[in-house]
Amino acid sequence: MTMTVGQILAAKGNKAMAVAPDNSVLDALKIMAEHDIGAVLVTEGERLVGIFTERDYARKVALRGLVSRDVKVSELMTANPTTVAPSQTVDQVMQTMTQRRFRHLPVVENGKIAGIVTIGDMVKCVVSEQEATIQQLSSYIAGDLAT
Repeated sequence: MTMTVGQILAAKGNKAMAVAPDNSVLDALKIMAEHDIGAVLVTEGERLVGIFTERDYARKVALRGLVSRDVKVSELMTANPTTVAPSQTVDQVMQTMTQRRFRHLPVVENGKIAGIVTIGDMVKCVVSEQEATIQQLSSYIAGDLAT
């Protein structure tokens, strides 16, 4: 049985940092640096309207020679981002992240932001599940499992 996004959020917490579309890119970068994160959600009130990532910065600000304090997040964010539901499995989310080359995915439930998951969260979960399977198999081989 594989873990769900909801279980991951329950373990890691559901706090997701957000900025408004009118915030400057510099404001978004400061929040990302302060919290050591690679993405911020872009919200209008409680409504998710976009996501702004380190990749957006590198490709849309730095390479274009723009000035972070002069550009609004809304100009560079990924609008209407792909989201996942808490009920989705790690396998499903890993497939989406791999196919679409995403590192961060907002989690939305009933139209409300429930958190954010990262490729690191997914890898950590997969490794943990593999370690548990290895331990179970090792116990079985050693005859330690009760029948």
